[in-house]
Amino acid sequence: MTRPHDADPATPVHCRTCQVRHGGLCEVLDPIELVRLAGQARRTRHDPGETLAIESGEVGYANVTRGAIKLSRVLRDGRQQVVGLQFAPDLMGRLFSSESPLSAEAATEVELCRIPRSVLEGLVADSERIKLRLLAQSLRDLDAARDWMVTLGRKTAAERVASLLLLVATRTGVADSAGQLALDLPISRADMADFLGLTLETVSRQISRLRHDGVIVVRGHRSVVILNQPALQARAG
Repeated sequence: MTRPHDADPATPVHCRTCQVRHGGLCEVLDPIELVRLAGQARRTRHDPGETLAIESGEVGYANVTRGAIKLSRVLRDGRQQVVGLQFAPDLMGRLFSSESPLSAEAATEVELCRIPRSVLEGLVADSERIKLRLLAQSLRDLDAARDWMVTLGRKTAAERVASLLLLVATRTGVADSAGQLALDLPISRADMADFLGLTLETVSRQISRLRHDGVIVVRGHRSVVILNQPALQARAG
């Protein structure tokens, strides 16, 4: 969704047209705090598949300004488990930690606003507003993780696939002229299977069933239009 531009002349120029200026962390920053952050921040672009953070590596902070990030854990024998997705305007990285608990990879083309550790932690230390916003995001992430535990532990394969489609639609879906939600899946069907604890064949079969029943339309490998959102919600349990 397009956000309104910031017309305040005190706001840094590149922040005025940033799509996440009015979302996430930056929404609660005043112009002085934005200047403090923007003077040290570095904007970067990344291709799909590019590593953004390494598990047990040095932690880094970044606002996700565009695209989707795949979070995963790697076991000692090399097996990988997808454990989450991040979208704009999420904050990537964990505050006051020296090591990253997860690996992060660009699932799509990604744009980041990378923030030096000292700058962000300094802003957090100086502002109750920023502390509360980051606490709210942490609690939201905790709630999402608990919901996903239910999805993986109790839901059927059909409910899991529908739940993932709704998750992506909630974060990135765009309503067309008919009021239907259009979205691009940020991960492949193989990664969807990993994330959902299913086989690739099962994921493909469930998507085909949703398409056959007129709940969704699939265009190519990644583009999906939700034709009947109540029906998809019902199938998500």
